[in-house]
Formats: sequence, C-alpha cells, structure tokens
Amino acid sequence: MMKKALGGLVYSTEHGTMCPDCSQPKDACICKKQPRPAGDGVVRVSRETKGRKGKGVTLIKGVPLDDDELAVLAKQLRTRCGSGGTVKDGVIEVQGDHCDVVLEFLKPKGWVVKRAGG
Repeated sequence: MMKKALGGLVYSTEHGTMCPDCSQPKDACICKKQPRPAGDGVVRVSRETKGRKGKGVTLIKGVPLDDDELAVLAKQLRTRCGSGGTVKDGVIEVQGDHCDVVLEFLKPKGWVVKRAGG
C-alpha cells in the first residue's frame, strides 16, 4: 500500500509536524501561500455590521500587497484610527466607522481608492 493512501507522514523528529496536504514541514508549507486572485486594481473601503451583533467595522478590500505588507499596512491603519482590527483573507478590518480616515490615508499611496456601499 502506498504512503499517500495512508495519509502520508504526520510527524517527523527531523522536521516536526508535517502538512497533510503538501507533505512539507509546517514551516515550509506551500498550501497556504497561494497567491490571491488579482482584482480590478481598485481599493474599496466600506463599512459593515453584518454578523457582528450591530458593531460596525471598516473593511478595506483589493489592496495589491502580499500578506506581510498587508499586515504592516493594517498596523498603520489601526494606529491612525486609534482602534483594533485584523487581516482576514486579504481583507483589512478596522473596528469602528473610520471610512473617511482610511480614504485619506490610502489616497497618497498611489492606488485608486473608492468608497463602497452606502
């Protein structure tokens, strides 16, 4: 019986925990580092409350940066807005309604920035 049919290597004393999908060590996993699909080149800033028990968040979508640079930009935005936030699946979330502040912060970066939603 083949090793892949059994699920592959799960743990190795040489590499530690192994990824079940790509059979690489967790540190060198290539599954999670697949590039996001290219958008239309427009950064969209919107406010959303759906699924957050009425609490509003500002969403920034379509930023043409990789994950590390996106985390740095999110940190700058959170500092500028004076609130918390996170990065999920290439979308920056900043707690609270800060659309105007975010728009003014992103325009000098050279991107096409638009307000989305009402």
